[in-house]
Amino acid sequence: MANTYTKIHIHLIFAVQNRQSLIHKKWHSDLFKYISGIVTNHEHKVLQINGVIDHVHILIGLRPTQSLSKLVKYVKQDSSKWINQNGYVNGRFSWQKGYAAFSHSASQVPQVIRYIQNQEVHHKRKSFREEYLDFLDKYEVDFDERYIFKPVS
Repeated sequence: MANTYTKIHIHLIFAVQNRQSLIHKKWHSDLFKYISGIVTNHEHKVLQINGVIDHVHILIGLRPTQSLSKLVKYVKQDSSKWINQNGYVNGRFSWQKGYAAFSHSASQVPQVIRYIQNQEVHHKRKSFREEYLDFLDKYEVDFDERYIFKPVS
């Protein structure tokens, strides 16, 4: 788009279906590279990606040429297909419906990058559910408790 200038930073969070612990260290870096490729192919920029066994965080430089919901649809759809084609899990892999997305100013980007980089350390102290609820509270997002990820039993 001529004469359109933007700087939109979005922090995405989404989880494995039923919050199963399926993202293994053996292949998680390949998954993150694959997801980065999907985002790049849609002409957006991955600033940081990381996750743990049951969810992923991505900081994206989002271009206004595509809706965030479409991008997330392609990321989840294509990465699920890739995981299944490579036989990385027993059974069928899929991402849970929905996602969280939070916008950040350019001055917040370094802090968000550090947060995403330190996921393993962070989740030694806090569960994914606690983290998710903290984000919703911090950003004053109204939510319906029925649709919040339930603790894994």
